[in-house]
Amino acid sequence: MYDTHAALEERAVLVGLERSGMDRWEVEDSLNELRELTRTAGAQVLEVIRQKRDKPDPATFIGKGKAEGIATFCKEKNANLVIFDDDLSPAQGRNLGEVFGEKVKVLDRTELILDIFAQRARTREGKIQVELAQLEYMLPRLTGMWTHLSRQNGAIGTRGPGETQLEVDRRRVQEKITRLKRALEEVRKNRRIERSGRQRLHWPVVSIIGYTNAGKSTLLNALTGADVLAEDKLFATLDPTTRKTRLPNNQNILLSDTVGFLRKLPHGLIEAFNATLEEVTEADLLLHVVDVSHPQAREQIQAVEVVLKEIHATGKPTVIALNKRDKLPPDSPTLETFLRDHPHAVPISAKNGENLDALLDEIANRLADRRVEVTLSIPPQRAKTIALIYRSGHVTARREDDNGNVMLEAQIPRMLAGELTPYIVETASK
Repeated sequence: MYDTHAALEERAVLVGLERSGMDRWEVEDSLNELRELTRTAGAQVLEVIRQKRDKPDPATFIGKGKAEGIATFCKEKNANLVIFDDDLSPAQGRNLGEVFGEKVKVLDRTELILDIFAQRARTREGKIQVELAQLEYMLPRLTGMWTHLSRQNGAIGTRGPGETQLEVDRRRVQEKITRLKRALEEVRKNRRIERSGRQRLHWPVVSIIGYTNAGKSTLLNALTGADVLAEDKLFATLDPTTRKTRLPNNQNILLSDTVGFLRKLPHGLIEAFNATLEEVTEADLLLHVVDVSHPQAREQIQAVEVVLKEIHATGKPTVIALNKRDKLPPDSPTLETFLRDHPHAVPISAKNGENLDALLDEIANRLADRRVEVTLSIPPQRAKTIALIYRSGHVTARREDDNGNVMLEAQIPRMLAGELTPYIVETASK
């Protein structure tokens, strides 16, 4: 028997480009993040290599000499994977592949993220979205995959099977992309149906957003008792989860967890995950979870805001939860600085359950204007209407009047109040 584990182990070299005028710490942090992405994907990082250039080399991104040096290093250390911290053009990918040889696989940051997403996708929707992003990324890179079967000049008598095979592959990929887009449109329709069903309850939807690994799934579990996977890895969960919880003022809300955001998040991936990210654009309130213990927490906040702008979700009411405060030293000024910059932010520890009551209070305060206090007089035969009020609002008192009507004092959503206008006898803004 042969031990194949060592042969299958992926040993990676990470490569980053430090352009003129770039902040060295920004490059360093991006490479640290690439290291975490590589670890999440299941590969071992052997070395991190930085290259200083005014701009990327059009042929090999880092220059031919540097590429040949990395190829020698890979051969000496038995590395079989080189990952670049930026996107490579199709030509750069091909040229680097020729320099490194067949035994070394070349990936860029987007390909690595797509691989992680492919590993993490569990639902049919998630798998469709990942496959769509992979195929759209692959399509412009098909050129050159069949050059070993074709001749160079393309004149009469020299056109060979390589050109034919390339066109066949391109057509097949485009057909598959079309089928996946149709399937995703069905997903969007189903989501709209689910959303309309939730809207009939008139419960506000709070979408949990944040940088990947900020603790969103841990917070959802802590607030709702959901059993969502929460690991100390990037993109631990991809598929959105929605759970009900009740605020301290007895208001029901729906909490929706979403995929984590990332700097340099591939545009194609955002496009593919539009069906999932619609939960963010349709939410009544955003709960932005920030890992306050991370040294680049501010940059992560900015990265989230960039993605929100790209999906047209800016300007929504937002509550900031400064998570992982338990990781900060007691005398750290970091928390105080963040609270000064974000006065209504709530410091919490989702893992330890610390200060979650204050977070729920802040959410309730931000949603308070969506409810009104009313007194209603409802004929007893309108049992469905009475049940709707109990289901969507909070009844504080109930009695019968002299005519046998059911008198309810309740806090109800403003939208529901419009539907119940014939039964409202008194209204007081909350």
